[in-house]
Parts: sequence; structure tokens; C-alpha cells
Amino acid sequence: MSQTSPLPPNATPGINLRGAVDLSALKNRATAAQSGAPSGGSPYAVDVNEQSFQEFVQLSQKVPVVVALGSGRSHQSAQVTAVLEKLMNEYGGRIALGRVDADTSPQIAQAFGVTAVPTTIALINGQPVPMFEGELAEEQIREFLEELLKVAASNGVTGNLGGAQDPQAPAEPPLPPLHQAARDAIDAGDLALAQASYEKALAEKPNDADAKIGLAQVQLMRRTAEINVLQAEELRTRAASDPEDLEAVLAVADLDVTGGHVEDALARLVKFIGTHFGPERDTVRVRLLELYDVVGVSDPRVSASRQALARALF
Repeated sequence: MSQTSPLPPNATPGINLRGAVDLSALKNRATAAQSGAPSGGSPYAVDVNEQSFQEFVQLSQKVPVVVALGSGRSHQSAQVTAVLEKLMNEYGGRIALGRVDADTSPQIAQAFGVTAVPTTIALINGQPVPMFEGELAEEQIREFLEELLKVAASNGVTGNLGGAQDPQAPAEPPLPPLHQAARDAIDAGDLALAQASYEKALAEKPNDADAKIGLAQVQLMRRTAEINVLQAEELRTRAASDPEDLEAVLAVADLDVTGGHVEDALARLVKFIGTHFGPERDTVRVRLLELYDVVGVSDPRVSASRQALARALF
């Protein structure tokens, strides 16, 4: 069971994910975390609030950044933050940590669709990467950070807040032209062009695994970017009250993955597949496979979901 605490009911929607993570506004800044003065257990960890959040997002063009959404009311939040701070020191500036108090900065929690703390989310080039919710053991958190660095490297984000590259890190080869075009389009906020570039790459090379993953990621970005906070609340209400509402089921699964609630998203789709037949079932199955690519086929949550899917299908 996930050890999380609900957010206070007076958390006021004010920004959606697109507004909080505005790709078109990102600049190529190579500074350390300017969103706040380093404090606590790591020089690579800063306190982030609604006013400084955009500056912290910009840092994700240089290094992957981790957003730890917690609360002073939650002992688990303090435990997760302490482990993350320790690990930030181990990684020596290859990852930055932003500590967010969801009680005093509810709009950041709303931006990611977070309803309980602690929840941990990452950003690479301003785009959310699913992490985990609740409290995990240090080794499990380290595994998530190792995967985060791999995803960051595949997207060209290999900086170091100490001003130097990791001498043991191998040099990254240049991206194929269409992959680079997609990356450039994402940086410019043109997700439609990024999608077209990945689709062209797959047309030329159908077994291009990186293009397949990139396409799934961009498609998820486009779908969730069109949903504001109020619409998200309405979709969640619809999905809860009517399990047959295909549009709501798919949208809430997207929002859950973006917000880090991966298990909930995958379980929701598997449950729909297990109780439906025909075209709707196939539609949900295709979406589920796309989300597997987004989360990562080696992720243990995907492995568990695949087993549940097999049971649902057979």
C-alpha cells in the first residue's frame, strides 16, 4: 500500500501542466539552481515554490531535475526527501532536487495532477517523467534515478551542476537527423512537428525502438497538454462514476502517468480490457502498449502490468 497523505481540500487550481512547463519559454541556461538558495542536506537541492518553479523547470535543460512534492504534515515526505538529498550528493550535480511543500504551493501539485504526498516526479527538457509515489527504500529510489539518467542521456541532457561532465560517462553519439529534428521541435514547443518527425523515422525504419518510444512520449505530451485542471477534475469524476466512459478512462490514465501514478494508470486500463470486448477493448489495449513504451518496458511496474494483462486477455 502506498504511504501517502491527501492534500488539503482547499488546494486551488490555478495552473495546468502546460502553463507550468512552458517549452517555448525555456532558455539555454547553464547555471546552478537559481530558484532558491541551497539548503538542507545537499547543495544540489533547493526549496521551490510557485514563484520560483519556472526557473527550476528551466534547469531541466541542463540536468534532469527531480520534484519532491511533500508536506510538513507527512513523516513519509521527510523520509523520502532525506533519501533524495543523500543521493543528490552521490550523483555530484548530475541531478538536481526541488523540494515542494504542497500545502503552501498547491498549484504545483495541481499542475502534475498530484492528490497525495509524498509524490516524486522528474523533468527532462521541461517534460515530466514518471517516477514514484509514497515512500521507497533507498536502493529502489536509486534505481529510479539511474533510469532517469539513462532517459536524460538519450535526450541529450548530460550536464553537471558542478560545471564538468562525468569523466566516466561515455560520449553520446549524435542523434539521427529525424530524431534530432524531433528533439529540436520539442525544445521549440512544436509537438506536432516532433510527432511528424518520429512518424517519418518509423516509416523509414519500422524497427526503430527509440523513435517508437519518442513517438509515444510526444503523443502523451500532446494529449495531456490540452487538458486543464478543471477538465482533469471533470474527467476523473466521469471515470469514477461511469467505468464505460472510454474517453474519460483513457484521459485519466494519461494524467496518472504524467503525474507519476503509473500503477493506477496501467491498472485502470487493464481492468477495462478485462471487462470489455470489441473495438473499445482494442483501443484501450493499444493505448496501454503505448504507455508501456513511455514508462519503459524494463520498468517493474510494466512487467507486473503485462502479467495482469495476460490474465485479463486469457
